[in-house]
Amino acid sequence: MTMHLVRGMTSINTKKRRQKKQPGHAALKAKHDKWLMDRGVHPSQLKKAEKDSGARIPDYAAASSTIKTSDVVTPIAGKRKVQEYSGDYITGLATMHKSNTVPVGRGSDPKIYAQMRRN
Repeated sequence: MTMHLVRGMTSINTKKRRQKKQPGHAALKAKHDKWLMDRGVHPSQLKKAEKDSGARIPDYAAASSTIKTSDVVTPIAGKRKVQEYSGDYITGLATMHKSNTVPVGRGSDPKIYAQMRRN
């Protein structure tokens, strides 16, 4: 039986190696720390600062008394009256091509609409 690696691994040696620091590293680090201190963002300064996200929860109790509100509930409107044709010109409805409904007038012949539908 052979030893297999987990998918994505190229070797079984996972120990991290420390890089050797270049000469002058201490001077560069001191210069960078001074730069951070001048701007107030050095880790030692951030630990002392009070943590604040800037978001505040508003006080709703104070604002609610100054705004006027209405407690009136309006009545529910009933069903609308259905509009009904009361004239005497339109005698009926005809269905044409693709379910297109057209009114049939008093003077027109309904047979015309029936023939149009078949064409």
